[in-house]
Amino acid sequence: MTPGPDGCDLAEIAAPVEHAYPVQFVAFKTVQQDPGLHLNVGNASTHREVSILIGKNVEAGRILAGVTFSAPGNWTSWPPHEHAAMLEEAYLYIDMPAPSFGLQLVYTDTNEPEIATVVREGDVVLMPQGYHPNVAAPGGSINFLWMMAANREHEDRRYGVVNVQPEFAAVPSGLDKGR
Repeated sequence: MTPGPDGCDLAEIAAPVEHAYPVQFVAFKTVQQDPGLHLNVGNASTHREVSILIGKNVEAGRILAGVTFSAPGNWTSWPPHEHAAMLEEAYLYIDMPAPSFGLQLVYTDTNEPEIATVVREGDVVLMPQGYHPNVAAPGGSINFLWMMAANREHEDRRYGVVNVQPEFAAVPSGLDKGR
């Protein structure tokens, strides 16, 4: 692998496990060619491209990870969903050059968000629980590396198993192909 002229960025993620797992390399090109790992989901205002980098393609105990690229001005993590019974999550915002920014919500009470914050490239938001939709400012995209740690090794390490906010239950999530 040869990095580009500017090098590359790395994000290290970890979660304690009871068993040993092999070190594995996953080429982004390989993920993009697999329709079960590279998904185009959503509709006109929620369209985004999701690539599952560490999912069913990797033998691991608790970690799942991927990257989401939104269309300009669109919502992602839509419909609002949560998965605290199985997974906690963090977003690392990437590829959002200034003046691009987004808004991230995290809430368990639909009337009073615990977090409503502006996010820019390099920011991280932790979501141990709660619904967590976000939106890009018009003209820019909200893009992020998502990292999840399953609560229970193996049993809870499942992508796309979510609890949709009841008011949006009729909105398809588009995540079924990635399960």
